Amino acid sequence: MRKLFFWLHLCAGVIAGLIIFIMSVTGVLLMYEKQLIAWADQRSLPPLQTGSRLPVEDLLARAQTQRGSLPVSISLPSDQALPAQLAYGREIVYQDPASGQLLGPGNTSVRKFFRSVTDWHRWLAASENSRSTGRAATGAANLAFLFIVLSGAYLWLPRVWTRASVRAIAWFRGGLSGKARDFNWHNAIGVWCLVPLVLIVASGSVISYPWASNLVYTLTGTQAPSGPGGPRREGPRREGQPAAADVAGLNALWQQAASHASGWRLLTLRVPDSNRAPVSFQIDQGYAGQPQQRITLALDRSSGAVKSREAFADLNQGRRLRTWLRFVHTGEFYGLTGQTIAGIASLGAAVLTYTGIALSLRRFAAWRRRRSRGTAAEALPVSTVQ
Repeated sequence: MRKLFFWLHLCAGVIAGLIIFIMSVTGVLLMYEKQLIAWADQRSLPPLQTGSRLPVEDLLARAQTQRGSLPVSISLPSDQALPAQLAYGREIVYQDPASGQLLGPGNTSVRKFFRSVTDWHRWLAASENSRSTGRAATGAANLAFLFIVLSGAYLWLPRVWTRASVRAIAWFRGGLSGKARDFNWHNAIGVWCLVPLVLIVASGSVISYPWASNLVYTLTGTQAPSGPGGPRREGPRREGQPAAADVAGLNALWQQAASHASGWRLLTLRVPDSNRAPVSFQIDQGYAGQPQQRITLALDRSSGAVKSREAFADLNQGRRLRTWLRFVHTGEFYGLTGQTIAGIASLGAAVLTYTGIALSLRRFAAWRRRRSRGTAAEALPVSTVQ
């Protein structure tokens, strides 16, 4: 059984190794994506004017005057020293909250870099017409990697559990080179990165495949939603609200939403496209990738009555698990510590792929040498004894 799993493990690594390596390296690069984008944006923006913030209605009206349309949403951080963020489809435009002056999109070069890295991570940078093929390739490689990680854990188990046998597998040894070094790194990194890699790779499969996402709901005995919270479906993004959209009355609703959660870090208002539609707010008490510290609120436009209020604890078991898997994939669920662990595990996966392929090539070269020696021996004349 061990021999069977070894050869399946080796073949899966050789076949999917290159794609796994690309996803691992890009995963490392995306480790602190949001923090690096925010840092780069802040350095590229002009200084903010001093003074109190304008009401949200004034900010939206001034943005409409300068841009020609209202944004899809406006976000204000609790930190008074930070600018407002306006979303026009995929484009983020910053605004001075004291003057209402639009400051620009921030550092577009850094955003473009991370968008390119994300494209490689998700679908191997395939063109828009070929993204389904690229996504299928990365999804299949991710499933193969899940088998590689689990089968590797089985293969790494020592036959006899002693301190010396565990240390030989799980500890890095210096002074090694070539095959011995690759073998030591392959085993030690596999042991130390096993748990985070299982979570990252398994959650990646849930993100990639609707059947895997639906399986989460089946296992928890809940029904998969067809809208938000269900399998991710890409659709067109609105670039802005209609020019005639009305922002009157949003100040009072903003204050009401802010009072629903103390200590919030970021409050986002989705600009309504009609006077009859409820006004939606997202209240983040943690960071963007921590849904357990997020509240989604919908208020009646005219009366301010709460139409709906949803926190992470209010979700059924299936949606909680599905949401947790989404953000444990990047480590963001556990904040900066989780992101760091996920990034280190991704780096470990890249080294595992490299050492695995190197060991496979060495095994293949050794087999070729043995075969060549065998062929040469058969070609030698047979001596006879007189």
